[in-house]
Amino acid sequence: MEQLASIRRLTYEDGKGRGMRELEFNNGSGLAFSVLPDRGMDIAKASYKGSGLAWLSCNGDVAPQFYEPGGIEWLRSWGGGLLTGCGLANVGGPNERNGEQHGLHGRISHIPAQEVNSAASWSEDGSTYTLSACGRISHSRVFGEKLACTREISTAYGDDSITVRDTIENEGFTPVPFMLLYHINLGWPLIDESVTLEAPEHKITPQTESAAAGLAAWNQTSAPVPGVAEQVYYHDLPADKSGMASMRVVNKRLGLEFEVAYRVAELPYLIQWKMLGQGEYVMGLEPANCYPEGQTRMAERGLLRKLSPGEKTETLLRLAVRPVK
Repeated sequence: MEQLASIRRLTYEDGKGRGMRELEFNNGSGLAFSVLPDRGMDIAKASYKGSGLAWLSCNGDVAPQFYEPGGIEWLRSWGGGLLTGCGLANVGGPNERNGEQHGLHGRISHIPAQEVNSAASWSEDGSTYTLSACGRISHSRVFGEKLACTREISTAYGDDSITVRDTIENEGFTPVPFMLLYHINLGWPLIDESVTLEAPEHKITPQTESAAAGLAAWNQTSAPVPGVAEQVYYHDLPADKSGMASMRVVNKRLGLEFEVAYRVAELPYLIQWKMLGQGEYVMGLEPANCYPEGQTRMAERGLLRKLSPGEKTETLLRLAVRPVK
């Protein structure tokens, strides 16, 4: 079966990524992607039949020991990639609450996973050959939160999708804040000036005045624009009968569409990050259980999610790429 579909275990040998583990998936349908266990089981590079899907930053893939937690220094070690985890104590800008400093987008993306396993096997009825990887991320502090996130990432031979399942548990003895956002970063050549975004009719809230000025064109792109400001929109998408909501990026020039689907019960918000600058040319579609406004602001708004002692929550995310119908 390795002639058709496989997971390869690799290690970075050079530069800022030296020593990091990588799990390289190839599922035989043309879908290929890399999982980084040492970066909280993030998904880095991704392609479909040789065509890139993810936006990759100027930093490259950076090992967690280079993480600078203060302020916005998270941006110095962020590689972009198809999926970056944000949280679990903070999502959004730097802020201080109850004497604790929170840096941009939290720590989970810089915590190495433990108990990392990969597997490739047939289902009992012989109909599906599944490729999967699982790891446990411990987000903890003495006299602080004790959260554990177990992430499973899977695909199947001949399939066009990636499934991400997270189980987050409060292993401590007091309620703690819980913020989680899946920073999905789509880039060139999937994103170009011909792209449109498609979704059912729904409520859209711009985050800033700059975003409000571009609201009429929220679902359209352009060629890279020098000096452009980012625009952020909050989408309240309806769930289907299975409890999933979705939005699609459609590129008719490439003949591809990319769909982000998520279970609304645990992830009620979809954040759109539209950044069409030179070099930073990316469309972010980000399911979340919070707005990216920081722990302090979410608490002030009465929207800060907490996990009670022993409480578990499970999230479901599905990323799919396929030819345009």
